[in-house]
Amino acid sequence: MKLRMSQAIAVTIVVVCAMVFSPSTQAQGADGGPTDPQIVGIVVTANNIDIEYAKIALSKSKNKEVLEFAHQMIRDHSTLQKSVFALGKKLNVTPADSTTEASLKSQAEKTNAKLKALKGKEFDKAYIDNEIAFHKQVIDATNSVLIPNAKNAELKGALQNAVPLFQGHLEHAQNVASSLG
Repeated sequence: MKLRMSQAIAVTIVVVCAMVFSPSTQAQGADGGPTDPQIVGIVVTANNIDIEYAKIALSKSKNKEVLEFAHQMIRDHSTLQKSVFALGKKLNVTPADSTTEASLKSQAEKTNAKLKALKGKEFDKAYIDNEIAFHKQVIDATNSVLIPNAKNAELKGALQNAVPLFQGHLEHAQNVASSLG
C-alpha cells in the first residue's frame, strides 16, 4: 500500500506537469506563446514551488542524502530566484500572471498536502520521485516553450543557462532515488 501511494503521487505529478507545461495550455501572447512577463512569472512560481518542497523535506526526512538534496534545492533555487528578480528589474519586466502559473500553484498545494501526509521512507521516495518528475517537466518546458517564446535576448540567455542547473538537479535526484531503492 505504501509503495502504491508513492507511485500514485509520482504518476499524478507527471500527468499534471505534462498538462501544465504543455504548449497548448500556456497563457498566450500575440504569437501564441507566453509573453516575457508571463515567462518570468512562471519561472518565479516554479522556483518557489521547489523551494517549498525542499522545506517540507527538511522538516520530515531523516535520510542524509534526501536532506542534502533538499538543502541544494533551497540554495540553488533561491540563487536562481534572485537572478530572475535582478534580471526582471534590469529589463523592467514584472512577473505576470498566467494560467500556467495558476495551475502550477494549484497543483503544488495538492502535492504539498500529499507530501506532508507521508512519513519516513515513504516520504523520502515520494519527495524524490516528485523532484525527478518536476525537473524533467521543467527542463522540457524550458527548452520547448519558454526559450522559444522569450523575446528578450537576455531572458532567453538566462533560461538557456538555467537548463544545465536543472539537468544537474535531475541527475542528483535520480542518484538519490537509486540509493533509496
